[in-house]
Amino acid sequence: MQLPIHFARFHPRMLSALAGYNRERFFKDAGAGVTVGIVALPLAMAFAIASGLKPEAGIWTAIIAGALIASLGGSAVQIGGPAGAFIVIVYGIVERYGLANLLISTTCAGVLLFLLGFLKLGTLVRYVPVSIVVGFTNGIAVLIALSQVKDLLGLEIAKMPADFFSQLRAIGMNIGTVNFYALALGVACLLGLLLWPHLFDSESRFNRAFTHRLVRLIRAGEGRQIRRATRMASRLPGPIVALLTLSLLAYFLHLPVETIGSRFGGIPRTLPVFEFPDFSWATVRLLVAPTITIALLGAVESLLCARVADQISGLKRHDPNQELMAQGIANFVVPFFGGMPATGTIARTVTNVRSGATSPVSGVVHALTLAVVVLAAAPLAVHVPLPVLSGILLYVAWNMGEWHEFAELRRASSHYRLIMLGTFLLTVVFDLTVALQVGLMLACVLFVRRMSSLFQVALVSRSPDEASFRLYGALFFGAVAKIDPILSVVESTPQAMLIRLDLQSLQSLDTSGLDVLEQLHKAIKTRGGRLVLAGLNAQPRDFMERSGFLKTVDSL
Repeated sequence: MQLPIHFARFHPRMLSALAGYNRERFFKDAGAGVTVGIVALPLAMAFAIASGLKPEAGIWTAIIAGALIASLGGSAVQIGGPAGAFIVIVYGIVERYGLANLLISTTCAGVLLFLLGFLKLGTLVRYVPVSIVVGFTNGIAVLIALSQVKDLLGLEIAKMPADFFSQLRAIGMNIGTVNFYALALGVACLLGLLLWPHLFDSESRFNRAFTHRLVRLIRAGEGRQIRRATRMASRLPGPIVALLTLSLLAYFLHLPVETIGSRFGGIPRTLPVFEFPDFSWATVRLLVAPTITIALLGAVESLLCARVADQISGLKRHDPNQELMAQGIANFVVPFFGGMPATGTIARTVTNVRSGATSPVSGVVHALTLAVVVLAAAPLAVHVPLPVLSGILLYVAWNMGEWHEFAELRRASSHYRLIMLGTFLLTVVFDLTVALQVGLMLACVLFVRRMSSLFQVALVSRSPDEASFRLYGALFFGAVAKIDPILSVVESTPQAMLIRLDLQSLQSLDTSGLDVLEQLHKAIKTRGGRLVLAGLNAQPRDFMERSGFLKTVDSL
């Protein structure tokens, strides 16, 4: 017997996007790609450093994975690369298993991601409840922020531990080693990033007041020049402005703060070397948990990002299975070049869309831009202060968290509050793997409880030798106990009874529900009575016919 297994067709969005491609669209994609490439540079370095890796690991992941995801993915404008959501996961894996095993886990996760897409399981990610997504997203944001306290304050901690309470203890024990120059740079970076968008927002009260005073102080001609300069400045990405200005400030003032050069010795100007990780089946078996964590988080993040891109771009909807296959290929390849896990990145994707991207070509241009910048300007990276990168990551963590969800919890259901807060606390205190496992288990248990509460049994009429009941909802394993009142009526009556069940409002029936009906029928027959079913819907009728139960009872 041949099983009807259907595999996804490997058809990258790039192929259809290039049909009818013209010069105008290329220039739009090229401009967007260059913009995103510049934005991605400080983020890629910051994500790698925060994950316990060298900065070039993040940069080459953004280049290689970014090019592969854009070329092979199922979204028109999604940008792939290292993501903030992976910081806590990668840092924990490196601490517990080592860098070599991180590379193996990432490669195995790539295989798993490809299989998820190839087997058309991309849509299953949508079944992860919003409460779980919000919970672990906010939890990761808190952990990212906590992991940056060391460099933000310039604390003299040789190695930050991976777990939440140990990090708090390490920070508390070394709080007396604060470097106020580092703190000033980090706070200046964070405040600058928070204020930068409002400087050029025409609806911002700060911008209106600033512009009004400026125009009153200078002549009209100079006012036009100021406005022109303001429009040009508004196109500059905030992280790049912060990185350049504060790095120059620290360099010329000779501020005693730690830099990329002092910690890592700089960034190589050469291409990464291909190295085959030392695979063994015994090692792979030990890495099942981190592999599943990387794959699951990568799938959720990339498909959420693709949905956001669909909403804001207005382009053709993404193909989730093709996107997962592309994510799988990217994560399989990047470890051979010393890279870290990659996924779709919302901040860079939104920047790509708002910069005018129309096709995956912009993602390829973004990767090429990063490669050119790194190969040309790598020696300058040695002067980048680590507190500035911490400020950028704190800004990323602030934007990542959906903090308004906490304020709205009072209006949410008790089930939503329990799952969201439980996932958040477990992510912070333990890790994402435990949080997702417990969160999904809680969601399933609470779903069963909710569905069982919707199933009802109502007594329609009752006489000494006859009783009629109406069933509502779905009779499944979580609701079978509600049949007990009917069974009690049968068992408490000594004479034979006719039991009528009106199933017109019964929408679904599973094996456990059928089993309890068979037990009811057996109890009625033992006492010489009859069971009559009326108003059967399609699914219950079909299930009863296939099981043979419908032949043993009377139906109307």
